[in-house]
Amino acid sequence: MSASPYSIPSPALQREVKRRRSFAIISHPDAGKTTLTEKFLLYGGALNLAGSVTARKNQRATTSDWMDLEKQRGISVSSTVLQFEYKDCVVNILDTPGHKDFSEDTYRVLTAVDAAVMVVDAGKGIESQTRKLFEVCRRRGVPIFTFMNKLDRPARPSMDLLDELESVLGIHAFPVNWPLGDGPRFRGVYDREQKQVHLFERTAHGAYRAPVSVRGIEDENVKAAMEEATYSQVCDELELLEGAGAGFDLGKVLAGELTPVFFGSAANNFGVQLLLDRFLELSPPPMPRESGEMIIDPASEEFSAFVFKIQANMNPKHRDRIAFVRIVSGKFERDMDVLNGRTGDRVRLANSQRLFARDRETVDDAFAGDVVGLVGNYDLLIGDTLSSKPGVTFDEIPRFAPECFSFLHNKSTAKYKRFRDGLAQLLKEGVASEFTLIDNEGPQIPLLGAVGPLQFEVLQYRLEGEYAAETRIEQANWSLARWLKPKEGDPLAPDARPALSLGAALARDSNGWLVALLPSEWALKTFSDKNEDWIISEQPFPPPAVIR
Repeated sequence: MSASPYSIPSPALQREVKRRRSFAIISHPDAGKTTLTEKFLLYGGALNLAGSVTARKNQRATTSDWMDLEKQRGISVSSTVLQFEYKDCVVNILDTPGHKDFSEDTYRVLTAVDAAVMVVDAGKGIESQTRKLFEVCRRRGVPIFTFMNKLDRPARPSMDLLDELESVLGIHAFPVNWPLGDGPRFRGVYDREQKQVHLFERTAHGAYRAPVSVRGIEDENVKAAMEEATYSQVCDELELLEGAGAGFDLGKVLAGELTPVFFGSAANNFGVQLLLDRFLELSPPPMPRESGEMIIDPASEEFSAFVFKIQANMNPKHRDRIAFVRIVSGKFERDMDVLNGRTGDRVRLANSQRLFARDRETVDDAFAGDVVGLVGNYDLLIGDTLSSKPGVTFDEIPRFAPECFSFLHNKSTAKYKRFRDGLAQLLKEGVASEFTLIDNEGPQIPLLGAVGPLQFEVLQYRLEGEYAAETRIEQANWSLARWLKPKEGDPLAPDARPALSLGAALARDSNGWLVALLPSEWALKTFSDKNEDWIISEQPFPPPAVIR
């Protein structure tokens, strides 16, 4: 790796970088991820009542699930950034969608974090989406902390849950605390490091911090709080863990080989503060990142960052557009002039804001690890690199081939401009991709591709609610997309054509690349056999402007 101004640390910046903790909360749907996010805010001092924001004069406000559709469905479909200060740490929480149809948004968010908290429903164990998101974290080397949630309900045996982490996910587990029963018998958790029992009382809907009394495991009040059989079982399990369990190794945690495990109930605030405090102690600050042959030190004086998310209309009173930027190195200053690596243009970052759900405040400065919202009509796309000096490119954002395709019809010709403007804006968020069919003799109706069908529903809902454009969705028969380049010749030549198989169609993506749309794996095999002189890729090619 070559030396660069991005690898020279500054002592002043090092102090700020060490304070930062940027992490995502991941889970299968309905495991309690959004609830845990809100309880972190409660215990971190950003809320004094679950669901309200103290910084906004105690007015009721939503936190992470801010869209009406999310409230109706009870699911998160949009990642949200929340920041607060706690115990001399600047905490950036990136709450993510749990539904599999929005996994692409979650994968992008995972490029912007330094650690992850994995929430598991203790009554169900490891579920499919949890496994997928865990694998993404593993591939990126992201340290993972596990929260076994919903112990206030009947749960699977705690030893079985630990075994499942190791057998299903292939990661060693170290229980930092241990539950005292489950369901109606749940009485709190035992902190193995401090050798203390934390007894909890239920609060009204978990709205306030749970009262806590701390005692030793042999205290008579602890024995009285539990059934004799439960107390005996807990003591036996703790003895087994001390005798046979592996020791704690922070190096393995940071390498993604060991997950610290915490037990509790986010809904009732059991174990939340133990998790938050220990997580901030053990999780890493921002780490160096690679840009080609360079190593970018987060404490470098030179500024660098990348765009990992774009969101429109977070403020319904304004047709605004926010580009979420993860700072990789240096100090961000409002009105600073930076280079967009994709376009080569200089950009003045004038309207910079810190967001707390829909609430926002101006950001004058920020540091590596922080997430800043750039509000306005900046010519920014997901994946763009911003830097104070040229030569820096972060290839962080994963790209995925769509698996569902639909035509999106505009119901009203009088509102066509609203339809096209709204669609163009929402497509920049990465919700779906637009393709243009080749040799299509009929009218060009937008053809959209997405990872899951629920994305079309969200897009349709937002077009109507935010742009007053009513639409109709027509499902297409294709289920695979493959990007195409001839092995010889101009890949963007307009007359370049591969041979088509039955049911296949040709289209161009937004960057002009040829794409084969196919109905099945069998059709893909036939197509591949017919076109041995073509490169066929599952991954989208980069924009032609950045081809090296």
